[in-house]
Amino acid sequence: TARAAGVNEIWVASPKPGPMTLAAAAVAGADGVLAAGGAHAIATLAFGAGPIAPCDVIVGPGNRYVTAAKQLVGGRAAIDMLAGPSELLVFADSSASPAVIAADLLAQAEHDPDAVPLLVTTDPTHLDRVDAELTRQLGDLPSAGVARAALLNGGVVLVGGVEEGVAACDALAPEHVELILQTADDVAPRLTHFGALFIGASSAEVLGDYGAGPNHVLPTAGSARSRGGLSVYTFLRVRTWLRIDDASAARPLVEDAAWFGRLEGLEAHARSAERRLD
Repeated sequence: TARAAGVNEIWVASPKPGPMTLAAAAVAGADGVLAAGGAHAIATLAFGAGPIAPCDVIVGPGNRYVTAAKQLVGGRAAIDMLAGPSELLVFADSSASPAVIAADLLAQAEHDPDAVPLLVTTDPTHLDRVDAELTRQLGDLPSAGVARAALLNGGVVLVGGVEEGVAACDALAPEHVELILQTADDVAPRLTHFGALFIGASSAEVLGDYGAGPNHVLPTAGSARSRGGLSVYTFLRVRTWLRIDDASAARPLVEDAAWFGRLEGLEAHARSAERRLD
């Protein structure tokens, strides 16, 4: 994304980068790899160290320490968003398989003990059936310890109907929303606050993780109410310029500027504008 936006120098920060990470960085056109993660990696990128000059933009997801560090350096370097810990909200009705719901919640939960897996459902039977599936699937899950910790951050919201469910989803403004509903296509346009939306039972969030298309650096902690995911626009700026070649022709503009300056009690502003007519 950064290369497509025309960024001249790109560094990748990754703790103990393995061969796959190094290969991916090379394919993506990175200029270097910082073998560090966490808050100290963010500090290095913001302030510079060794061959790394202070970066203008720092992007990417991380745990709560990475997110906090990005907030702290946000006045020195531009940051993309608050991206982490990760969140998934599954909005389901009676057509949704408890086994599928549980599998998707666990896929999110194994990211990080601070991850937030949530279920909003119109079906009261999901409370017990999904819980039973979670217990069963955790039995042979290698990351069960992390997943169990994350499940404690989540929960189930039982709603009286689709309208109430839509309101609950928008109030939470989560990073990812899955719609496992019979009316998923109708509900999708009514949601306004989410990082990425996965419509229908076949549209697993994990497919977005691994390359189905939607960007996967996304806002968390409710910040999807005010911003979207990473894109080329993250690396671009709006810059404006002004050129007036004939001050006399611009007299109405000059007179307006002088009037506004005096209205605000800024006499020097008014005189600066009027000097163009001397």
